[in-house]
Amino acid sequence: MSGSESSAPANAVAPEAALLSFSVHSLPSVDAAAREPERTKRGRLLMLAVLLVCAAPVVASYLAFFFGLRPHSLTNYSELILPPRPLPAQLAMTRLSGVAVSPDALRGQWLLVVVSGGACNAVCERHLWLQRQLHEALGAEKDRVDKVWLVDDGATPRPQTLRAIGAAEGGGRAGFAPATVLRVDRSALAAWFAPAPGQRLEAHFYIVDPRGDWMMRSPPEPDAARLKRDIDKLLHASAGWDRPGR
Repeated sequence: MSGSESSAPANAVAPEAALLSFSVHSLPSVDAAAREPERTKRGRLLMLAVLLVCAAPVVASYLAFFFGLRPHSLTNYSELILPPRPLPAQLAMTRLSGVAVSPDALRGQWLLVVVSGGACNAVCERHLWLQRQLHEALGAEKDRVDKVWLVDDGATPRPQTLRAIGAAEGGGRAGFAPATVLRVDRSALAAWFAPAPGQRLEAHFYIVDPRGDWMMRSPPEPDAARLKRDIDKLLHASAGWDRPGR
């Protein structure tokens, strides 16, 4: 038995040799380790570039609307007001009854505004008629637009004129949305609206966005079809963020 104890198996490996038999894995080189942060940074920059390219059209549309950036080749019929002129916070307005109205009451809707004295001459009557027709022609989008008549003197509008635009007590013609009639001092209104050079304030339609910014002015004696196209474009461009009602 002593012989069997003193003889080692043929395939036995000495402890020292066993330790030496483990594989030694090569470590990354110093150059490869130094390039790893650079590759990570390059990948992040590439991802950021892709995100910017995807977001560019959306960002550009918002910049164009909110900050007045427009391409040089304009197709609008009316004149864009650059920069838009905000609704004066202290603009004093009243209803025909004398009740004061806050300027904030005009925010939240697109406004198609007519300015005229209360006597409402032939130009005024034509503008009020055209205002009503344009509003009705907007179809399903008309709930996003309010008709406003700003009376800029102390004259009282004729009852028949108020009935025609739905502003009289009891409403006006069936089927037409009523117009909002407010009295405002003409000199105070100059802080918001202005006519084209050589024109009177009454000569134009004034288009105001839902934030209260005056941003477009029609030509005098505007062509109804071309003015409607301008309004259609504005409503289409703002469809993503503007909703009917205040």
